[in-house]
Amino acid sequence: MDMTRVVLVHGSGRAGAAAWPEQRLLAGRYDCLFLRRRGWETAGEPEAGDAEADAASILEHLAGTGGGHVVAHSAGAVSALLAAVRDPRLVHSLTLIEPAAFSLTRDLPATARHLATLAPLYAERDRLSADAFAHRFTQLLTGQGDGAPTGVDARRLQRQQPPWEAPLTIVPGVPTLVVTGGWEPVYEEVATFLVSTGACHVVAPGGHRPHDTAEGHAAIAGFLAERQASAAA
Repeated sequence: MDMTRVVLVHGSGRAGAAAWPEQRLLAGRYDCLFLRRRGWETAGEPEAGDAEADAASILEHLAGTGGGHVVAHSAGAVSALLAAVRDPRLVHSLTLIEPAAFSLTRDLPATARHLATLAPLYAERDRLSADAFAHRFTQLLTGQGDGAPTGVDARRLQRQQPPWEAPLTIVPGVPTLVVTGGWEPVYEEVATFLVSTGACHVVAPGGHRPHDTAEGHAAIAGFLAERQASAAA
């Protein structure tokens, strides 16, 4: 019997299977495809980020298998939502981890503060070196510049599309689980908004990467199993 396809879409840090240390365990039960988003190519200079192109790639990888599930983290959740809006027949469920779907909540307080903090930096990014951009980005989010990416990783970050610029204005009508770490108001605000449209919400430890914890992975695996059982009923 053919296994159901699951496309996993990383955020802005690690890419490919390396971004999903716990979810690699799903490969024994599902046909897992660890997507690399635009800008995370394995060779050469990183391309500019493109949420629409990533959404098209998600749908392409689902079309050949008759559809499947999408699991996405942070900025990757924007492309996952766009894919589900474009063709909900192919996206059987969405699992969104700390989703940066800020274009849906831009008028809400936490998101408005987040945009007010970062938008000026993006407005001047073409005038900054990649390392300077990455240092300032990290400083604005964490309060200190230590640990900011450098070199190719900084160039990759600088070339990513701000998630609030994605053409995402509606929520797809597909079963959705949101997993957050309970640490940052802007992600909890997005989660609350998505719950108001019918999503389920689980809070797990782990900060911005709750899927790296046993609790977070269990929530994801349980939701996928429930969707599989529902489809088979």
